Amino acid sequence: MKENANSALKIVASFVFVFAIVGVLYVVYFNSNGQPSTDVPVGVKTFGSCSAMSSFIKTNAQKSYPSYWGSGVVRAFTGVTGAISASPSMAEGGKATDYSTTNIQVAGVDEADITKNDGKYIYTLSGDKVVIIDAYPAESAAVLSEIAFNSSTERVTEMFVNGDKLVLFGDKTDYNGPIMGAEISYRPYYYRTSSFVKIYDIVDRSNPILTRDVAIDGNYYSSRMIGDYVYVVLNSYVYEDIVMPNITAGGVETPVAGCADVQYFEDVVDSSYSLTTIMSINVNTEEMSEKVFLTGNTQTMYVSTDNIYLTSTQYYYEPMPLVGDFFPRSEEKTLIKRVGINGNTVEFKAEGSVPGWILNQFSMDEYNGNFRIATTSGHVSRSGGGSSNNVYVLNGSLDTIGTLEDLAPGEQIYSARFLGDRAYLVTFKKIDPLFAIDLSDPTNPNVLGKLKIPGYSSYLHPYDETHLIGIGKNAIEAEEGDFAWYQGVKLSLFDVSDVANPKEMSMVSIGERGTDSYALNDHKAFLFDKEKGLLVVPILLAEFDAEPQSDWDYGEYTFQGAYVYSVDLTSGFTYKGRITHVTDDSLLKSGYYYESPYSVKRSLYMDNTLYTISEKTVKANSLIDLSELANVSLPYEGSDYYYGYYGV
Repeated sequence: MKENANSALKIVASFVFVFAIVGVLYVVYFNSNGQPSTDVPVGVKTFGSCSAMSSFIKTNAQKSYPSYWGSGVVRAFTGVTGAISASPSMAEGGKATDYSTTNIQVAGVDEADITKNDGKYIYTLSGDKVVIIDAYPAESAAVLSEIAFNSSTERVTEMFVNGDKLVLFGDKTDYNGPIMGAEISYRPYYYRTSSFVKIYDIVDRSNPILTRDVAIDGNYYSSRMIGDYVYVVLNSYVYEDIVMPNITAGGVETPVAGCADVQYFEDVVDSSYSLTTIMSINVNTEEMSEKVFLTGNTQTMYVSTDNIYLTSTQYYYEPMPLVGDFFPRSEEKTLIKRVGINGNTVEFKAEGSVPGWILNQFSMDEYNGNFRIATTSGHVSRSGGGSSNNVYVLNGSLDTIGTLEDLAPGEQIYSARFLGDRAYLVTFKKIDPLFAIDLSDPTNPNVLGKLKIPGYSSYLHPYDETHLIGIGKNAIEAEEGDFAWYQGVKLSLFDVSDVANPKEMSMVSIGERGTDSYALNDHKAFLFDKEKGLLVVPILLAEFDAEPQSDWDYGEYTFQGAYVYSVDLTSGFTYKGRITHVTDDSLLKSGYYYESPYSVKRSLYMDNTLYTISEKTVKANSLIDLSELANVSLPYEGSDYYYGYYGV
């Protein structure tokens, strides 16, 4: 994108991209026959034409950023955001009687993932393929079938398994180039991005049969499955030449909505607009319906059994000289949309907002008809101040009824977990305060107790009602400056039975500075089962072969794979061993991790067998002594290239 602004505006624009710009919600509903619904929420208006919509967007966007759609200054980007154990199944045909499922946030609300299992079969992504493995019993484990895709046009991202149905989600790309005749130096190149939903009949796991193939304009964002219904959320950018999304099924392409049908809230303005489409799919009947929202980019989503909450962060800027203040002074708030779901019915219910920005889906929760949300206001800086943290309770209309503000000034939220009448927050700048918050009176949230320890937890997982497991990083306070140096991965077991006096009852530090884990940012990589006393986390290990010279020194990479622990309230964490999918020592020590087909991204169990999954391999080990039971090679065909090394 070409810049033609003066130097001061360029400085502002270069930092604007780190802020998420979101806003207004417009709703238009289409039933299964493609006809618009007559139900219109109170306060919603409609556009008369595409030109009216375009004019509205440009006028309101330029109130915040005059650059929208290439009018002279670089256009602002949207960007930053700031289980649990398995259910037993009937013993049928060699199927495990006890097996783990995807680590989810809300009971009864499944989350799509790169790997699924049903106690007998494992379904996983391997490069450009979806692979079905007959995994149980482990001694006879083998690949049954594979579904191949052309990576240049289609990319599978996640999946669900529902009985004998496999549901795949992914992206399709068709490059159209810039629209000629326009000021293309200031406009984005136009890609026609669309997403697909494919449903397969897997009664015969060795021969999956495609029964439904639908493409819809927009980028796949996320999805949930409740019972037999899957809810899919997609985003698509709105260009100046308004093009409404199309849906393609059975080779027939039809518009999801027309401009004249789009509804909007006139009193809310924003600086970046997107179409958000929600699809409802009955997995058994394969019937689908769609709703389209014109909004800012949906950044975070929380789903209960009855509602989808879509949130985005809006920033307001005050013009001010750049000298002495690197950033313009800003104020942010999180916009919240509640969409009711019940079977194939998807209805807009309410909208609201709270101050600050949120970290991720665990910063939100629904409980007893109220919506709870934790936010950070402002941003942490080494010069001190500038941020604080908050908890808000909103009713069903998304009106704020309870407020707790100004927690841990100068820090920001690193993890949050709402559990019944309690909320637990971890904030961090130099040390890790764990806050225990009482929400039993939703109109009067208050802090019950807090614990300050080195490091932080980036994910909190309930062990039981009065204990939490945290995974994050250790940290050492810098000798100079108001910050801390991250160190190795840290596991903590917290006792919150006495909420006025939380305790870290057990702690394990893994590796040195440079050690990493998928589970730090992806809760689905975290495997825990209380009854088995089992904890498995993927690890990229960095260690020192000599005493470090400073707190900011990085260790040398020595291992990657899965670490296995037993955990209980008596002994805390007990190391059982580790499993790797790498056989080449140079690769093991390369640090090649996040793009590596050898890195263990998921783990699961069936009865007393632990399975670890990478794109190259499914490995089965005994949970009793971690002895290897099986090693199944997957049909991965991607490159093993890293730092000049080619694997085999």
